[in-house]
Amino acid sequence: MGEHQNESVDGSIDYTATPLEKRVPDELAGLRLDQALARMFPEHSRSRLTAWLRDGHILVDSGAGLPKHKIWGGERIAFLDRQPAPGSAESRPQPEAIALTIVHEDAAVLVIDKPAGLVVHPGSGNWQGTMLNALLHHSPPLAEVPRAGIVHRLDKDTSGLLVVAKTLTAQTDLVRQLQARTVKREYLALVHGSVRADGRIDAPVGRDPRNRLRMSVVESGKEARTRYQVLERFARATLVECALDTGRTHQIRVHMQALGNPLVGDPVYRAGRPQVNPAATDVISRFPRQALHAVRLAFIHPETHKRQQFESPLPADFRELLTALRQPA
Repeated sequence: MGEHQNESVDGSIDYTATPLEKRVPDELAGLRLDQALARMFPEHSRSRLTAWLRDGHILVDSGAGLPKHKIWGGERIAFLDRQPAPGSAESRPQPEAIALTIVHEDAAVLVIDKPAGLVVHPGSGNWQGTMLNALLHHSPPLAEVPRAGIVHRLDKDTSGLLVVAKTLTAQTDLVRQLQARTVKREYLALVHGSVRADGRIDAPVGRDPRNRLRMSVVESGKEARTRYQVLERFARATLVECALDTGRTHQIRVHMQALGNPLVGDPVYRAGRPQVNPAATDVISRFPRQALHAVRLAFIHPETHKRQQFESPLPADFRELLTALRQPA
C-alpha cells in the first residue's frame, strides 16, 4: 500500500524549469531565505530548495546562503550552471526490460497497474527487478527525475494502481497533493472474521517498539485514518473497501489488524489466523499474499488541473479466491 507521505523526492536540479539567475523581489524583504525561495520558485517544494541550498547548488550574491538567513530584497539568486554530480554509474539503478501494465500515459504522468510480487523501489534485498528499473527502460528521461518519478508506493505483494510523475514539476505537484490529501486511493481487502458494519479507524501508526521491522498502532506514531465499507460477507471472512485519508506505511494492514480483522494472506500482521469454516480453510490458507488491491486512484492532473480517476480490475488470483469463497459449503 502506498505509504508514505512526507516530502522525500529531493534530487538534482532541473535547469530547463528553473532560471539560472533571478533577483529577489523587494516585497520579500524580511523573510528567511528558504521562505523567499519557496515563493520565487513555487514549482519546487521548500524541502527540495532547502536541500539544494545546503548542498551548495544555490548561491546568494555569489556566496553560500543559509536557509534561515534573512534577506533584504535585491539579492541575486543563482543556480549553478551544472547539475550536482550524480553517483557512480554502478550505484545507480539500471534500466531493465520488465513489462509494465500502463493504464494511462501523457507528457506529465504515468499510471501503472502493478502486479503482486513486483517491488516498487530498489532497497535491501531487492536491488534489481523493480518497478523503478522498468520505468527507466520504458522512459529513459525518467533518469533525470528523482526516484524515476515515483511519488508513492505499494507493498511488494499488494497489486493495483500507482501514479508516476514524468517531470520534476509534476512530481512536486503530486507530492503536494499527497500532503494535502487530494490524491484519493481506494483498496479492496479480504480480511479474516466478520466486520460488523462500515466504519472509520483513527489511530496513529509508527514503528512497532517490539519489532522495528513492523509498523503498529502507537501513541507516538503519525496520524492515520482509514475508512472502510463492507462489500460482501463470507463464512468468517469479509470483503471490504478501504479509503485512505492518510498514507502511512502498511496503514491498511495495521489498521485492520488493530480492528481484529487482519488481512487474509498477510504474513506480518496476521496476529494468529482466526479459524474459518472447513470449506474455506484450504483456499484461504493457500492464498500466497496479503489480499489487498489498489482498485481506484484519483488525482488532479499537474498540467491540465482536471481531476482524473482510474480503476483497476481485480487480478486473477484475487478473483479466484472470492469465487472459491462464494461456493456453498
